[in-house]
Amino acid sequence: MFSPPLDILLIFALTTPIIGWISTKIKLKSLCGVYAVIGLAASGYEIYKLFSRVFTKPELIPIKAGSFESCLRIDGLSIFMASIFILLGFFATLYSIRYMERDSGVTLYYTLLLIMICGLLGVVFSGDFFTLFVFWELMCITSYMLVAFRKQHWEPIEAGLKYLVISSAGSATILLGLSILYGSAGTLNFIELATIATQMSNIWCGISLIFIIAGFGVKAAIFPFHTWLPDAHPAAPTPISALLSGIVIKAGVYAILRSLFMIFLPVNFSWQTAIAIISILTMSFGNLAALLQDDIKRLLAYSSIAQMGYIFFAISTAANPTALTIGLTAALLHVLNHALMKGLLFLCAGAFIYRAGTRSLKELAGIGHKMPVTAIAFTVGALAISGLPSLNGFVSELMIVYAGIQANMPIYTAIFLINILLGFAYYLRLIKIIVWSTPSKTFDKIRDAPLLMLVPILALTITCIMIGVYPSPFIETARKAANALIGSF
Repeated sequence: MFSPPLDILLIFALTTPIIGWISTKIKLKSLCGVYAVIGLAASGYEIYKLFSRVFTKPELIPIKAGSFESCLRIDGLSIFMASIFILLGFFATLYSIRYMERDSGVTLYYTLLLIMICGLLGVVFSGDFFTLFVFWELMCITSYMLVAFRKQHWEPIEAGLKYLVISSAGSATILLGLSILYGSAGTLNFIELATIATQMSNIWCGISLIFIIAGFGVKAAIFPFHTWLPDAHPAAPTPISALLSGIVIKAGVYAILRSLFMIFLPVNFSWQTAIAIISILTMSFGNLAALLQDDIKRLLAYSSIAQMGYIFFAISTAANPTALTIGLTAALLHVLNHALMKGLLFLCAGAFIYRAGTRSLKELAGIGHKMPVTAIAFTVGALAISGLPSLNGFVSELMIVYAGIQANMPIYTAIFLINILLGFAYYLRLIKIIVWSTPSKTFDKIRDAPLLMLVPILALTITCIMIGVYPSPFIETARKAANALIGSF
């Protein structure tokens, strides 16, 4: 119907309610979770089969319904992003089997989770803006419901409603921008738009670009469209927080990258300074706000805003021809690294919350003494995202600094370095509270996270170390994805 990775996820999502009904009959609550993990693994295998193929020649899959025609186009950038989505989705779903065992309605949870990841894959596999928007809305609607999943509490309902209103405004803005673009260009197909990109420099295309960046920027949590994120992440179940921060906000990054480097080219639209200023405001606000937080998930949410600033700074450097490839490679590598690091940190935070029943850092002080494996993994994640050498965050952050220098942006690069120091400050504080503090007597009976939660945590920890120690293949893959975007295979 679409593409094997998408088809598999759709089939598994549509059949999960049946599995849920069977699980209630045989009284095996974990069955839905296991089924979802199998579905994601099968989809991941299909992505793996596509991986080497599409880097040399993109796959075009037409979609026809009567007189309506659309298409999927899978290239190196699509498969790079899809691999990240499936990988973190797989780990979060595996983690959910144990984490969600106390909740009711898990059949709906896994159905929504699979549809959300299906929507994410559809976004990056789309060959035109119309198809992208349809999958975008599929991803958005399911993510609203997952944020508000624990509807018996006020906080998820409030956060879900706020997320719904702000994100819907973003979607309406995207639709307006696409309408203007269609009126100017007569098409929404990426390749056709790229072909006529040099002719698209009129005022209406400029207005369209502003609406598209603002609309997709809501999901990417760039300043000042970030306000939904600090509420949504803490309120959602922890595996969903990991996915929201690790991959959902990256869908916005992907859509903006497609727009800026295929259609609204920097030679025709002088957007470099605007994106650079947005990136500086985003990272500075995110890091300063994170310094003030007591809620561990809220702190990690503000950190995600800051990290989006890092990625957008790398994108702004790529507008300069001297830093085009290095800037895009750095941005994409940091997309991968942030997904792994923030996924790891949220899953570790979820394990602490699962055992202690609180998100307050004051109340979590010293819990690392009772949960040593989780504490070690959390420390690795915190040091990685702080940019410690030999861990993956250092590699991409160093590349972003180099791209900033290559693009002749010394002031912005200096501000970026100051923000890295700010990030290191609050992550060092986190490590001090969680790992170095003396544990409370209330933690006497607490033990480490269950094995099924530790497996994805340890897998992500190893991956963060592996990329830091041996980054070459990951840098090369990010470079190929960047080249796929700018059209040089």
